Amino acid sequence: MHTEDFPMLKQDIIYLDNGATTLKPYSVIEAITDYYSNYSANAHRGDYDISLKVDLAYENVRSLVQKFINARYPQEIIFTSGATQSLNMIANGFFAPLLESNDEIIITKSEHASNVIPWFEIAKEKNVQIKYIELDDDHYVTLKNLQKVVTPNTKVIALAGITNVIGDERPIKEICQFAHAHNIFVVVDGAQSVPHLKTDVQDLDCDFLAFSAHKLCGPTGVGVLYGKVELLEHLIPQNYGGGMNETFDNESSIYLKSLPTRLEAGTPNIAGVIGLGAAIQYLNQIGMDNITSYERELRKYLVDQLSEIPHIEIINPESDSGIVAFNVDGIFAQDVAVYLNKYHVCIRAGNHCAKILKNEVGVSNTCRVSLYFYNTKKEVDYLVELLKDKNKILEEML
Repeated sequence: MHTEDFPMLKQDIIYLDNGATTLKPYSVIEAITDYYSNYSANAHRGDYDISLKVDLAYENVRSLVQKFINARYPQEIIFTSGATQSLNMIANGFFAPLLESNDEIIITKSEHASNVIPWFEIAKEKNVQIKYIELDDDHYVTLKNLQKVVTPNTKVIALAGITNVIGDERPIKEICQFAHAHNIFVVVDGAQSVPHLKTDVQDLDCDFLAFSAHKLCGPTGVGVLYGKVELLEHLIPQNYGGGMNETFDNESSIYLKSLPTRLEAGTPNIAGVIGLGAAIQYLNQIGMDNITSYERELRKYLVDQLSEIPHIEIINPESDSGIVAFNVDGIFAQDVAVYLNKYHVCIRAGNHCAKILKNEVGVSNTCRVSLYFYNTKKEVDYLVELLKDKNKILEEML
């Protein structure tokens, strides 16, 4: 679907590593090139025509993102370098000053490092407790298991909307309803969910959401921090400098601008933001519901075929997302990836930045196929054919 829109696909490759980053369509590349070629001024700095054009383009993307995730106000959209920075800003700028000794943060052992390590650091510094939701037999999060670990000391639940290895779609709306009834904040790592599912933050009622442009056909180095405006008002900036201050005379008289500007110090990644806007427009044209349904159909097609191969173990056969984690019996995951690379098939192998997941699934490393809407059944057929002959894999490793 839409393979003709991606210049990378003119190469002799089958790209199945979309959980790491996605390919970029012509429209995104052209939008970035247009900025650098025709109006490459700074944002919110100049009093001349091309600078005004940058201002309008930059803020138009904020409105595009607002509508894309159905935020209430454009000032609830903060541009960052990616989901990692967004999550760190949320953890350190909002929760670190709020949390006290013996408060509890709830996560899972299937979270990405970006939604684990910031909380670990706060736990060390503030004597805060990290608690884990027990995963069910499929390694999924359930509301019932979450309820088992919540106590009066629980202050924040931080979960991926979809995890990057198991690929389970979490019941975020139900979790938010339960959490807010108990005065608990909910942070959603949307890096793997926003590019694949229609996201409505008002319907979910999450307090914060983080995601990256490069996982939804946009450029690297740019992302979004969404927060409810009444919470962002209390988020302490993690960067201070140009653009975000109203005025300053000395250490006692520093006045910051209002949202969102006070959380976007310095020259932003203007080209990246413009590219993000083009990516959102591109996805809107395809339709997020169409993307979701196509990926699920393609995933089922892949899993059905892999299930017929006796030497392949699928770690997450029932997940709804386009992520399929598997291992070939007796062969190290990276060796499988290197073998597939000989045939120009790109997959991910390793622990996928989910280093404590091994405690749940019992394996440290897996092969991961992560599908997107431009992948095809023909590509799946080729992958499966390469994996059918275990002896061929072993021979080519030597």
